[in-house]
Amino acid sequence: MSRNSRPHRLKVCLLSPHPLVRSEFERVLPENAFQISFRQLTSSVVSEIKLLPIPKSPVYVIDGQASTQVIHALIEGILETNAKARVLVLASKHNDASTFEFLRLGVKGLLTYGQATKQWQDALPLVAAGGYWVPRSVLSRFVESIVGTRKSSMFRNKTPGTLSRREREVLESLLRNLSNKEIASQLNISERTVKFHVSNLLAKHGVRRRADLIVMRFQEAQLPN
Repeated sequence: MSRNSRPHRLKVCLLSPHPLVRSEFERVLPENAFQISFRQLTSSVVSEIKLLPIPKSPVYVIDGQASTQVIHALIEGILETNAKARVLVLASKHNDASTFEFLRLGVKGLLTYGQATKQWQDALPLVAAGGYWVPRSVLSRFVESIVGTRKSSMFRNKTPGTLSRREREVLESLLRNLSNKEIASQLNISERTVKFHVSNLLAKHGVRRRADLIVMRFQEAQLPN
């Protein structure tokens, strides 16, 4: 293989208070597939964290050993300066309260330390491509927490029958966490056409983000006929 034909390595920036986490991270991820950068979180003061220079990267992993305030400040700061960035949070465990707040802030992936070794190599590329690495049961409970039963009738009215055949195909692909590029390849259409259908789907469902549409449809699936 020539130098010019080296496989593309996914850039991932790890933010953690502990350098040992970096060592474990690099041990798990193959060097030929991932390019890891590291920024140590040496302060627990939010104002100082906001001034921390963070490397530009398409994917960020935030170590949940930092305080909640620091994690939230990092998420907000990353997405304010790089709206297309994908953020994952790693922690010993994720409860509904913290998970829901992360999802509201724009986090795309949630993993525990116990899951990391087996799931990092699948989770990072999927999230980088526009997908979400969040258990469906968690997404369902998240929707229930922000919608409640008072709006259930609204979801019933938004049935697949109101969508075109192509829109239903794109929606089904979205619910499987496929990126625009993957959807285009699967349906044999251009990425531009996929973006057009995604925009229409968001408008028809009255939401602004793919994540909102995904969790909304998970909720609809649980409603009685």
